[in-house]
Amino acid sequence: MNSRFKWTVVGSSTCVVVLLLLGARNGRAVATDDVYGHLKVYTEVLERIKLEYVEEPNMKNVSLGAINGLLESVDPFASYLSADQYRQYEQNRDSGKPGVGLILAKRYGYVAVVDVLPGSPAEKANITSGDLIESINNVATRDMPLAYAEELLRGDANTSVQLTILRLRNPDPQKISLTRTKVAYPDVVAKMLPENVGYLHVTSLADNRVETTKAKLLELKKQGAKYIVLDLRHCSTGDQANGIPLANLFLDKGEITYVQGQKSERKQFDAQAGDAFWSGPLVVITDRATAGGAEIAAAALLDDKRAQVVGERSYGDASIRKTIQMDDGGAIILSVAKYYSPSGKAIQDTGVVPSVQIAENDNSPELDQDGNPIPGTAPRNTEDNLLKQSIDLVTGKTTIAQLTNSDNEPVMGTHPIEQKQPKIPEPQQ
Repeated sequence: MNSRFKWTVVGSSTCVVVLLLLGARNGRAVATDDVYGHLKVYTEVLERIKLEYVEEPNMKNVSLGAINGLLESVDPFASYLSADQYRQYEQNRDSGKPGVGLILAKRYGYVAVVDVLPGSPAEKANITSGDLIESINNVATRDMPLAYAEELLRGDANTSVQLTILRLRNPDPQKISLTRTKVAYPDVVAKMLPENVGYLHVTSLADNRVETTKAKLLELKKQGAKYIVLDLRHCSTGDQANGIPLANLFLDKGEITYVQGQKSERKQFDAQAGDAFWSGPLVVITDRATAGGAEIAAAALLDDKRAQVVGERSYGDASIRKTIQMDDGGAIILSVAKYYSPSGKAIQDTGVVPSVQIAENDNSPELDQDGNPIPGTAPRNTEDNLLKQSIDLVTGKTTIAQLTNSDNEPVMGTHPIEQKQPKIPEPQQ
């Protein structure tokens, strides 16, 4: 455990202990559902900080940090925007300004990379899923609203934005300059592989990608496909609801998903027999950058026993979000309902856990201190391990039992973000 992470854990633990001690004063703890009791504890903690901290604290920063920490603790995609930030957000939300090709969430208090769009400036800079963004244009992302971070990345074409990246593959923060440009969502790729295997790589559910997938699927059937491998790696963009018709292409009955929230009644989505286009053997591939609608589809196909899922646990991002205006002129962006798998799991909470967990090969070269690839350091093995295992599974060359050990545990691979954490910088004195 690195020292910054230790510092964060100790600080968080200390706050928890203080809250518990204050809440338990007079021998009586605050009940879990006693909102006003917890607010009283919170107010007293703020007073103690203001009166007894080693130096006069910036109470605005303390309050903003507390608000953003509260939001992140319940929803990694939530944001609180101040009045000025919200006005900027509203002005630019539908502007279509160029960006750098990053899909973001919050992790460990920082802005984290969910995925990187192919051909984007971010991909060319070797930024990858799981990396953390420490700062944007020298503004620290610690406790930065997610929506505001996304705004900072957008701008006029050919202008630059400076990022400091904490990489999984490199222990030291790296400064990177990216040039904003229009980044197109990738199209659906379809091709025939040996042994009558049809391969579909869907890397976005934006626009009409589901209709394109259906058309490509029909083409593969005409070419004699007997098996289909549906590759959903790096599929993290587009309307999340598009995961429902994507799953329906392979399901003629059964539940696909349902949506439910504290103030939203359960709404269930079932497969329509007339929309199904493939009833043959099917295997789905996921990775840590599979998110949103792709997760909804993968979860449905897995839970309905329509397909085996091979690869890495998906990111966990499937909810309906709402912008709620505040009295101070600001706003919060919050998940108000979640998508659930047919088995009742909240996809945003658990992601999609494959039936066969296999870590994707890392064919990336080592990076120097500036984040540039070091020639000759890329692994020689460039075989797509997940695709190979998926082909063997869908064609019957191997079985689930052979791909797992006697305890039915994954051969290898858990969520990469949990396996290894980037080095968090020391707090400034």
